[in-house]
Amino acid sequence: MPVLGFISLMKTLIAVSAFALLAACASHTPYGPARSDGAAGYASQKIEQGRYRVSYTDSDAGRSHDMALLRAAEITLQEGGDWFEVTGGYTDQETGRSGSRSSVSVGGSSGSYGSGVGMGVGIGLPLGSSGPNITTVIDIITGKGEKPDRSSVYDARSVDINLRGTAP
Repeated sequence: MPVLGFISLMKTLIAVSAFALLAACASHTPYGPARSDGAAGYASQKIEQGRYRVSYTDSDAGRSHDMALLRAAEITLQEGGDWFEVTGGYTDQETGRSGSRSSVSVGGSSGSYGSGVGMGVGIGLPLGSSGPNITTVIDIITGKGEKPDRSSVYDARSVDINLRGTAP
Protein backbone atom coordinates (compact mmCIF):
# COMPACT_ATOMS: atom_id res chain seq x y z
CA MET A 1 0.00 0.00 0.00
CA PRO A 2 1.50 3.36 -0.93
CA VAL A 3 2.28 5.73 1.94
CA LEU A 4 -0.23 8.34 0.78
CA GLY A 5 -3.00 5.72 0.65
CA PHE A 6 -2.15 4.59 4.17
CA ILE A 7 -2.22 8.18 5.50
CA SER A 8 -5.59 8.78 3.84
CA LEU A 9 -6.97 5.59 5.37
CA MET A 10 -5.71 6.59 8.83
CA LYS A 11 -7.30 10.06 8.55
CA THR A 12 -10.61 8.46 7.61
CA LEU A 13 -10.46 6.02 10.53
CA ILE A 14 -9.67 8.83 12.98
CA ALA A 15 -12.56 10.95 11.68
CA VAL A 16 -15.03 8.05 11.91
CA SER A 17 -13.83 7.19 15.43
CA ALA A 18 -14.18 10.81 16.60
CA PHE A 19 -17.70 11.02 15.16
CA ALA A 20 -18.74 7.76 16.87
CA LEU A 21 -17.33 8.94 20.20
CA LEU A 22 -19.11 12.28 19.93
CA ALA A 23 -22.42 10.62 19.05
CA ALA A 24 -22.14 8.22 21.98
CA CYS A 25 -21.43 11.03 24.45
CA ALA A 26 -24.27 13.20 23.19
CA SER A 27 -26.99 10.58 23.42
CA HIS A 28 -29.34 10.24 26.38
CA THR A 29 -31.83 7.53 27.09
CA PRO A 30 -35.28 8.95 26.37
CA TYR A 31 -37.69 9.41 29.30
CA GLY A 32 -39.71 6.25 29.79
CA PRO A 33 -40.00 3.06 31.80
CA ALA A 34 -36.85 1.09 32.62
CA ARG A 35 -36.58 -2.03 30.46
CA SER A 36 -34.97 -4.06 33.25
CA ASP A 37 -33.64 -3.73 36.80
CA GLY A 38 -30.81 -1.19 36.88
CA ALA A 39 -31.55 0.12 33.38
CA ALA A 40 -32.15 3.81 32.71
CA GLY A 41 -35.75 4.94 33.11
CA TYR A 42 -38.51 4.93 35.72
CA ALA A 43 -40.20 2.31 37.83
CA SER A 44 -43.17 2.80 40.14
CA GLN A 45 -45.00 0.68 42.64
CA LYS A 46 -48.34 1.31 44.28
CA ILE A 47 -47.95 0.71 48.02
CA GLU A 48 -51.56 1.43 48.99
CA GLN A 49 -54.31 3.79 47.86
CA GLY A 50 -52.67 7.20 47.26
CA ARG A 51 -49.16 6.00 48.26
CA TYR A 52 -46.41 5.11 45.78
CA ARG A 53 -42.71 4.40 45.53
CA VAL A 54 -41.16 5.97 42.41
CA SER A 55 -37.63 5.55 41.12
CA TYR A 56 -35.66 6.89 38.19
CA THR A 57 -32.24 5.67 37.03
CA ASP A 58 -29.90 7.80 34.93
CA SER A 59 -26.19 8.56 34.66
CA ASP A 60 -26.80 12.15 35.86
CA ALA A 61 -27.86 12.74 39.50
CA GLY A 62 -29.82 15.93 38.81
CA ARG A 63 -31.74 14.40 35.90
CA SER A 64 -32.42 11.27 37.99
CA HIS A 65 -34.03 13.41 40.73
CA ASP A 66 -36.01 15.60 38.31
CA MET A 67 -37.35 12.64 36.34
CA ALA A 68 -38.43 10.88 39.55
CA LEU A 69 -40.43 14.02 40.41
CA LEU A 70 -41.88 14.09 36.87
CA ARG A 71 -42.99 10.46 37.21
CA ALA A 72 -44.57 11.26 40.60
CA ALA A 73 -46.48 14.13 38.98
CA GLU A 74 -47.68 11.85 36.16
CA ILE A 75 -48.96 9.25 38.63
CA THR A 76 -50.72 11.92 40.68
CA LEU A 77 -52.48 13.36 37.62
CA GLN A 78 -53.40 9.88 36.31
CA GLU A 79 -55.02 9.10 39.67
CA GLY A 80 -57.01 12.36 39.54
CA GLY A 81 -54.89 14.09 42.20
CA ASP A 82 -53.72 17.68 42.37
CA TRP A 83 -50.57 17.46 44.49
CA PHE A 84 -48.11 14.97 45.91
CA GLU A 85 -45.89 14.96 48.96
CA VAL A 86 -42.46 13.36 49.12
CA THR A 87 -42.46 11.46 52.41
CA GLY A 88 -39.07 9.80 52.09
CA GLY A 89 -36.44 8.63 49.69
CA TYR A 90 -32.80 8.05 48.91
CA THR A 91 -30.27 8.10 46.09
CA ASP A 92 -28.24 5.04 45.17
CA GLN A 93 -25.14 5.12 42.95
CA GLU A 94 -24.09 1.94 41.22
CA THR A 95 -20.38 1.29 41.55
CA GLY A 96 -18.06 -1.05 39.75
CA ARG A 97 -18.29 0.36 36.25
CA SER A 98 -14.93 1.00 34.78
CA GLY A 99 -13.84 4.06 32.90
CA SER A 100 -11.13 3.91 30.29
CA ARG A 101 -8.87 0.90 30.09
CA SER A 102 -5.41 0.59 28.64
CA SER A 103 -3.94 -2.42 26.91
CA VAL A 104 -0.68 -3.60 25.38
CA SER A 105 -0.45 -6.19 22.64
CA VAL A 106 2.40 -7.91 20.87
CA GLY A 107 2.09 -9.82 17.64
CA GLY A 108 4.27 -11.48 15.07
CA SER A 109 3.92 -12.71 11.54
CA SER A 110 5.84 -14.42 8.80
CA GLY A 111 5.11 -14.75 5.14
CA SER A 112 6.65 -14.97 1.71
CA TYR A 113 8.15 -11.47 2.05
CA GLY A 114 9.78 -12.10 5.40
CA SER A 115 8.77 -11.92 9.02
CA GLY A 116 8.02 -9.14 11.47
CA VAL A 117 7.10 -8.33 15.01
CA GLY A 118 4.82 -5.51 16.07
CA MET A 119 3.73 -3.99 19.34
CA GLY A 120 0.76 -1.76 20.02
CA VAL A 121 -0.49 0.27 22.93
CA GLY A 122 -4.14 1.27 23.13
CA ILE A 123 -6.72 2.87 25.32
CA GLY A 124 -10.34 1.75 25.43
CA LEU A 125 -13.10 4.30 25.97
CA PRO A 126 -16.54 3.18 27.17
CA LEU A 127 -19.22 4.23 24.70
CA GLY A 128 -22.88 4.85 25.43
CA SER A 129 -23.84 5.12 29.07
CA SER A 130 -20.35 5.65 30.40
CA GLY A 131 -21.05 6.93 33.88
CA PRO A 132 -22.31 5.07 36.90
CA ASN A 133 -26.06 4.60 37.16
CA ILE A 134 -27.66 6.80 39.78
CA THR A 135 -31.12 5.86 41.04
CA THR A 136 -33.33 8.31 42.89
CA VAL A 137 -36.09 6.64 44.90
CA ILE A 138 -38.91 8.69 46.42
CA ASP A 139 -41.98 7.68 48.43
CA ILE A 140 -45.00 9.86 47.76
CA ILE A 141 -48.59 10.32 48.84
CA THR A 142 -51.06 11.94 46.47
CA GLY A 143 -53.84 14.32 47.37
CA LYS A 144 -56.72 16.32 45.94
CA GLY A 145 -57.82 19.87 46.54
CA GLU A 146 -55.83 22.68 48.06
CA LYS A 147 -52.11 21.99 48.27
CA PRO A 148 -50.76 21.89 51.84
CA ASP A 149 -48.20 24.60 52.59
CA ARG A 150 -45.11 22.44 53.19
CA SER A 151 -41.84 22.39 51.22
CA SER A 152 -42.18 18.64 50.66
CA VAL A 153 -45.50 19.10 48.79
CA TYR A 154 -45.52 19.69 45.02
CA ASP A 155 -48.26 20.85 42.66
CA ALA A 156 -48.47 17.95 40.20
CA ARG A 157 -49.53 20.03 37.20
CA SER A 158 -46.74 22.58 37.71
CA VAL A 159 -44.11 19.86 38.08
CA ASP A 160 -45.40 18.15 34.93
CA ILE A 161 -45.31 21.39 32.92
CA ASN A 162 -41.91 22.53 34.18
CA LEU A 163 -40.01 19.23 34.03
CA ARG A 164 -41.54 17.64 30.92
CA GLY A 165 -39.50 20.01 28.74
CA THR A 166 -36.28 18.82 30.38
CA ALA A 167 -36.98 15.12 29.77
CA PRO A 168 -34.53 13.64 27.24
